[in-house]
Formats: sequence, structure tokens, C-alpha cells
Amino acid sequence: MMQVNLDLHIHSKYSMAVSMNMELPAIAREAARKGVKIVGTGDCLHPLWLDAVKELPEDEGLFHLEETLFALSVEVEDSRRVHHLIFLPDISKAEELREGFAPHSSNLQTDGRPRLHMNGAQIADLVLEAGGLIGPSHAFTPWTGIYAYYRSLAGCYQEKADRIAFIELGLSADTDYADRISELSSRTFLSNSDAHSPRSNKLAREFNQMEVETFGFREIAMAIRREKGRHSRLNVGFFPEEGKYNRTSCTRCYQQFSAAQMDELAGRCPKCQGQIKLGVVDRVNLLADYAEPKHPDHRPPYLHLIPLAEIIALALGHKSAETHGVQKLWSELTRGRTEIEVLVEADLTDLKAEPKVIEAIDAFRLGKVEVCPGGGGKYGRISLPGAATCEPVRVGQKSLSDFG
Repeated sequence: MMQVNLDLHIHSKYSMAVSMNMELPAIAREAARKGVKIVGTGDCLHPLWLDAVKELPEDEGLFHLEETLFALSVEVEDSRRVHHLIFLPDISKAEELREGFAPHSSNLQTDGRPRLHMNGAQIADLVLEAGGLIGPSHAFTPWTGIYAYYRSLAGCYQEKADRIAFIELGLSADTDYADRISELSSRTFLSNSDAHSPRSNKLAREFNQMEVETFGFREIAMAIRREKGRHSRLNVGFFPEEGKYNRTSCTRCYQQFSAAQMDELAGRCPKCQGQIKLGVVDRVNLLADYAEPKHPDHRPPYLHLIPLAEIIALALGHKSAETHGVQKLWSELTRGRTEIEVLVEADLTDLKAEPKVIEAIDAFRLGKVEVCPGGGGKYGRISLPGAATCEPVRVGQKSLSDFG
């Protein structure tokens, strides 16, 4: 068996609000620099994007471009706004699925993430018939996640619920959140970037590490289903408290409330009359079967990290991860190494950078950072030790040494 890093949910330039730089060569180049071997194509039902994928050499259902392999994937939106992530074994099955969806969509030919006038069960039926895998995208997101509209997988997928092998945690949740819900204990959790840009702080900002025997769609599917020794070994992603909707908050002034206060106020902020949006943490509390997470034996660790460029910016006090100084140092640190190697594996004494940056990387490795939770559409903030600017949440992150 071998370990491979995967980011299985991205978008192409043919999706709404996505960078025009999201083209296959740029994605392949940046994935290799990041240290991710397999990337979902995203948008594989879009005719122009699928034509571009067809130009690549294919082997065992994966498409080769330089050092990077692409797996056919697409995200679709159903009639209730719930988003679903789909993986497909080959081009013919993508074309078959597009044909099946065509009578139920007005934008299938124009938007990489199409809207389907179908419910989750109907979508799953066609995907499974095509030999694909399907599961909810960013399951806890309050606008388009499955748990924003349903209390269970069966509520959405009906009789197909027992064939849902995975859920995508998304930036809003981690293993501790999801494993408080008993129906999810048998499912594999995926952590993907949902990237709209190939920049190093977007692509593979969340990723999976799996154990497979060879490279191929079938191997990925077996790892997701945990068959024949293939399995997910590690989920890597953000702290849920960083999310824009972690806490129940006003969407206008961002004042935070408890779920009980939201009900008492009928969902309106007394300060500005803005809408109060239920936060992910409170939604999980409403759905939870367990007061504390119960991790099944097959559940891999979840490692909380943020992209290297953002760590550099945080350490040096830059407002953006895209400043010249941050990008220059990022390039220097990743010379001869991937970003994932810098963040997770490299001996810190071998890294050449300002001490503040090395100390910041070490703080993330040791789980010594704090998070000021976000809500109402405003992202949370991470603080390095001794620099908290709000009442912080202690994230209780395991250190790298706990993962063996």
C-alpha cells in the first residue's frame, strides 16, 4: 500500500464566481507544488471542460497532466439548493449522466455546477446507475448543506441513503462535529478545498490522505468504501471555528447569539434588525445523538492546518497571503519541497525563514493556536500564542506526534 494526498472537490473556470485561471495546466502545476497527487476535475458535466479533460492521457479512470492525476468529479445543486458531490469512473459515464440530467436542468450546458430540478434521491439514482459515487457536499454549510434542510441522510436520499458512502465535511465542520451524529459513524469523511482559484492558499487548503495500492478510480472508490485494506488515513483541514457561519450571528452586524436567543428574538437582531443565521455549532447540537463525539474504529485523525501562505502572513503581520513578501517567502520555503512537506513533515531546523515563521509553523504542529469564532458571514480569526484579540476557543487540537 502507498499513501496519496487527494483534493477531490474543486471548480473550473466554467463555474460561477471562479477564477479564469482555473484551467487544467495551472491546477496540475499548483497541485504538484502543494503535494497533492490526485485532484478532482470538478465540473465534468460541462461540455467544454469535459472536452479539455478528454485531451489528457487516461489510465484506470484517471487523467494525467505532468505530475498530477485528475479524477472525474462534479458538484450539482438539487431543487432544494442542497449540493451533492459526484465521482465518476470514465468519460462515457459522465456523458451518460449528463444525458440523464439534461431534461431536468436549464443551465447544464452553461454552468459547471448545474442546478437540477430533481431531489436528492432522483439524482443519486442516476449517479449510482452510472457506476458513480455520490454524497453531500460541505454537509453542514447553512445555505447549501444537507443538514441545513434535512435532519438525516434518509430525509434527502430516501431509499438510496444506505448507498451513500461518504459525506464531505467542508470548511464548516471537522470529525469532532460530524461524529456526534450516529448515522454518520459508518460513512467515510472527506475534506476537500472546494477551490475557486489555483492559488496556494485555495487549492488543497483541505485535503485527504488515503492508502491505496495503485492509482485509479477503482482504488479511490475502494478507499472511500474502506474495502480490501484501502482506506482514508488522515483528514486535513481548517478549524471549524474559522468558518463564516460557525456561531449563530447577525448577518448584518455579526453580533453573536445563542440558539435560544435567536428563537426568542424571532430571528431578528435587536441592534440592527438584520437576520440572525443559525450557526453550524448550534445546528450540530440540535442534530447530535451524542454529547461528545464518538469516533468509530475506522475514523482517521483530523489534523487542523491552514495554508502555508496564511501562516506566513499571520506570523509577519501581513493582511493578505498574496503580498509580495509572503509569496516570496512561500517560494523560498517550498523550494525543493512541497507545501505539505513543509507544514507536516520537514525538520524545522532545516527550514530557512524568519524565526517568527518557523515558530508559527511549530505552533500549528503542536496545536498551540487559538481561534476567535466567526458567524453571520464573517470569518473567524486565528491567533498565535499570546496574541488573542477576543475570547478565544481552545480548539483542543492534537499535535502531529499524536498521529504517529
